[in-house]
Amino acid sequence: MAHPTLTIRSFDIVPVSVPLTHPVRTASGDVTHAPLLLIDLHTEQGVTGRAYLFTYTALALKPVVDLVHGLGERVTGKEVSPFDIGRELGAALRLLGDTGLTGMALAGIDMAAWDALARAAGMPLARLLGGSLRPVPSYFSQGMDGAKRGAELAEECLKQGFKAMKVKIGYPTLKEDLAVVREVQSVLGQEAVLAVDYNQSLSVPEAIRRSRALDEFELAWIEEPTRYGDVAGHAKIAREIRTPIMLGENWSGVQEMAASIDAGASDLVMPDLMKIGGVSGWLRAAATAATAGLPMSSHIFQEVSAQLMTVTPTAHWLEYLDLAAPILEAPLRIEGGMAILGDDPGSGVSWDRGAVERYRVS
Repeated sequence: MAHPTLTIRSFDIVPVSVPLTHPVRTASGDVTHAPLLLIDLHTEQGVTGRAYLFTYTALALKPVVDLVHGLGERVTGKEVSPFDIGRELGAALRLLGDTGLTGMALAGIDMAAWDALARAAGMPLARLLGGSLRPVPSYFSQGMDGAKRGAELAEECLKQGFKAMKVKIGYPTLKEDLAVVREVQSVLGQEAVLAVDYNQSLSVPEAIRRSRALDEFELAWIEEPTRYGDVAGHAKIAREIRTPIMLGENWSGVQEMAASIDAGASDLVMPDLMKIGGVSGWLRAAATAATAGLPMSSHIFQEVSAQLMTVTPTAHWLEYLDLAAPILEAPLRIEGGMAILGDDPGSGVSWDRGAVERYRVS
């Protein structure tokens, strides 16, 4: 089937603030609302590609809106070719750099471009990239909820059929961390594995101390025990403990990913679709993980990430943490702990226009 060549006509960018049904508490701060940036890439051929960005804080919404507008104007009138767009915008930003908020804006444009291509081809993104619509193993991602609530959520995890769960820790004392892990794991038993996330809250010596104590639980991984940019620190922690270290959600591009892998700082990898460079960046990251032989999981952006996990050679776990469902026409479906991909064209992202207007911010 011949696919039409698409030309970018314009961009619509809408900021929204979506209240979370279950606010996410972390050792580094709480998330009660999801500040999202919704991107519509319109083409001359009538096809619209869609994507959303998660800015973590409402303070970043307006700057990222402005960046997407500015970068979008530079490629308006150009062909919807994600790699060509990436090269052109990358060259324009060489002096400024393409990380941080700029990198987020670039990733949003890239994701919307890939969605447009899949829609024009009349197939899901997974199939466009050569994958299939197979179910994707997912893990039940939760916050810093304490031992009692953590146990209740572990019961919910099993009820929904998940075979893996993650909880956030980093309480004031190691004793509290251990109590939560012990309680949650007692519920999960042999039916599901448990991972923990410190959200960068510990010093390197404290991370080693606490992680050694956690080794006895045979956890699936310990995530970001210290500052994400401390490659040497994470490498030292990894050498001192038995439990695998998981990094990735804060890597800005594949170069940072490769540097962590080369240093032995990360036993498992978890790129964030937005920070790694959108769909194009994810494909490069998947190749990097495959070359290193490291299992690769996803970080949020579950709708598009589920599509991409089907073409990831070392695919491990999809993180199920629903941030965007209230503004989506068809949220990601989970059955028996597996993400079920629909056969609609695109990346799995379509707006519920009424909800978008309800949560729109100026």
